[in-house]
Amino acid sequence: MIYIRFHETEKGAIIAMCDKDLLGRELKEGKRELDLKRYSDFYKGELVDKKAAERMISDESIYTANIVGRESVDICIAKGLASESDIATIAGVPYLHIYRMV
Repeated sequence: MIYIRFHETEKGAIIAMCDKDLLGRELKEGKRELDLKRYSDFYKGELVDKKAAERMISDESIYTANIVGRESVDICIAKGLASESDIATIAGVPYLHIYRMV
């Protein structure tokens, strides 16, 4: 299951996706930190399965995106929004940032 939330802006949607089991965790590696506990409200939107998440996102729907977790990242790769070389990890957890330059 995946949490997905759309934050609408005048330039388009900021999409936040996070694998359910990661929300509420603090990921740390060296000086890098991804605080999914403190910022859980940013990610905690609709809880959906993988198929629903795939239907909800598209290249046209993204202004920027913050994607955390293997399941969420895999959706973006499958949809052609990113490649494996775009993926970073923190504490063994893959994450991805997508930016559209307009």
